[in-house]
Amino acid sequence: MTGGALAGDGAGNGVRIVVAGDAKTGKSSLIVTAAAENFPTNVPPVLPPTRLPVDLYPERVPVTIIDTSSSPENRGRLVEDLTRADAVILTYACDRPDTLDRLSAHWLPELHRLEVKVPVVVVGCMLDKRGDQQPVSLEQVMSPIMQQFREIETCIECSALNHIQIPEVFYYAQKAVLHPTAPLFDQEQQVLKPRCVRALKRIFILCDHDRDGSLSDAELNEFQVKCFNAPLQASEIVGVKRVVQEKLREGVDDRGLTLSGFLFLHALFIEKGRLETTWTVLRKFGYNNEIRLRDDQLPPPIKRYPDQSVELTTEATEFLRKTFLTYDVDCVRKDGALRSHEVEDLFSTAPENPWNEAPYVDAAEKTALEGLSLDGFLSLWALMTLLDPIRSVETLIYIGYGIDPSSAFRVTRRRRLDRKKQQTERNVYQCFVFGPKETGKSALLNAFIGRPEEYAPTIGNRYAVNVIYQPSVSAHVRLLANVDMPKHSKGGLKKTLVLREIHEEGVKELLAKKDALAACDVAVFVHDSSREPSWEKAMEMLVEVASQGEATGYEVPCLIVAAKDSLDPHLSVIQDSTRVSQDMGIEAPIPLSTKLGDFSNIFDRVVRAAEHPHLSIPETSAGKSRKQYHRLLNRSLMFISVHALFEVTMGFSIRRAVGAAVAVVGLGVYRVYSARRNSSS
Repeated sequence: MTGGALAGDGAGNGVRIVVAGDAKTGKSSLIVTAAAENFPTNVPPVLPPTRLPVDLYPERVPVTIIDTSSSPENRGRLVEDLTRADAVILTYACDRPDTLDRLSAHWLPELHRLEVKVPVVVVGCMLDKRGDQQPVSLEQVMSPIMQQFREIETCIECSALNHIQIPEVFYYAQKAVLHPTAPLFDQEQQVLKPRCVRALKRIFILCDHDRDGSLSDAELNEFQVKCFNAPLQASEIVGVKRVVQEKLREGVDDRGLTLSGFLFLHALFIEKGRLETTWTVLRKFGYNNEIRLRDDQLPPPIKRYPDQSVELTTEATEFLRKTFLTYDVDCVRKDGALRSHEVEDLFSTAPENPWNEAPYVDAAEKTALEGLSLDGFLSLWALMTLLDPIRSVETLIYIGYGIDPSSAFRVTRRRRLDRKKQQTERNVYQCFVFGPKETGKSALLNAFIGRPEEYAPTIGNRYAVNVIYQPSVSAHVRLLANVDMPKHSKGGLKKTLVLREIHEEGVKELLAKKDALAACDVAVFVHDSSREPSWEKAMEMLVEVASQGEATGYEVPCLIVAAKDSLDPHLSVIQDSTRVSQDMGIEAPIPLSTKLGDFSNIFDRVVRAAEHPHLSIPETSAGKSRKQYHRLLNRSLMFISVHALFEVTMGFSIRRAVGAAVAVVGLGVYRVYSARRNSSS
């Protein structure tokens, strides 16, 4: 909702209603009559902002009405007022059909063009002038317009002269802001909208304390008190359930009101124009006008340095593990995976399934039956927490995480400090995969999550995430010997690795940001070992990344991957890449072939590089020169310091020696003086 002061919770600091329409359609007379309850004899062309009495409507929300002019010279002010509106009233003159036609021909399209996405109330003014000789059905006239422009909440005709339906005009406008229809109800299909259903389902589950799938009389009464501060009488509860059961048999069972009955009740309220009932319930449970949790229901923005990441805590991970088992309805058959319908059911209390969109869709490994294993499930949560921690925590709350939201995540130590300590405490590592086109970057990501190798050019950033089990000590020996190990060996600690593919055209855009490498734990540079131009481009990227790291202080461990090893490697590529790796002080190029399934333990190597953030950091020629310069400078400063210290020390020693000599001479003189004095006496 643009310009909506009430976008948060429907109350805000008041409602701002802008009245617009053609000239001489009764805008100013409508406003004055509503505010003063008298028809004005003289009305200025445009009124100043007008406040209605707070006690005029039951909600006691301040209403400010903004009058406008349709003249071309005042267009700038009109546009400003419209874009700041919480609701818009569009007027036409009941005795001038052309002004009604102008609503669909000019005013409503103009609101679209200005992207004014607020409720609209269409008001026919000067009803007294139409007379009986022009009989017309308002519903018949307005129905086609309302079908075309869904933002119209209601239509009403009034007469300021005869005081007909003047208060109702602004009541409907205020109500459209405080209790809008559009987020809740699809008027064309006459059903609750999906997001409204999801929110009400979550509220139902929260109120179903015994988890038996129905609201008992006691639970229904507790819900009533929480939302409306008034208990239900036993006869009222019986009456509610009777109404539901008459229309929807499955809406009530022997335990109480079912979810379908609960949803039916709210649809019934809305159909009868009692939207305030459903909105009161939603707002009591922390929802805003977009039917998402308000900011005050979520943890505050996470303060962190660019080279700090966010991870789920043990508490959150354990909650997710239990949630996985709850929704894995096939677990009795040892399925051990969530099918797509089970994932949808899990997220059915969230505004949407966050994994149906990029970058999460197809980012994790699936089983043979396209299910999501526990590792895949936890991997996607780790990815969402890494990329969008607030949304991750918000989604946790939607699916039932009931303790303090801030206990769900932790901020890791700065990677800069990890390098100094030569170790890291992170459980989730992010690896940037660089390389020119057609070098096997996508194939590498596909292999990581067990997807078939199908080439398609990557557009934008693509992610792949999986769990890596660190090898035991005996397996580590095999790793060092480049002996392939089982992909999912369960020995040792578990780490989550995120691969982010950077497409060739996106490298410059990425590195244009100063903190581009802050989120990167390891950078991998892939080249086609059979093509020299491929290596040359990959080497350019390596130098650019290394230079960026040296310039910003966000140095990252780097690995070179010689892909497509099944083809005949180009001899000069092998020689040059080996030389470059030696010159830059990083590991020799790692040959692999996704076609042959030979990965040279690349993913374990990436994790190993991330675990040692002080190693495998490439040095450019410029970087080496700067280090050499700083070393010489430090030595020079050290020499100067030692020399100065020597001079100070020597000077102090000389002063001490001179002082001692003066003292000895002084003592001798004193003795001679004393001897002479004694002899004279």
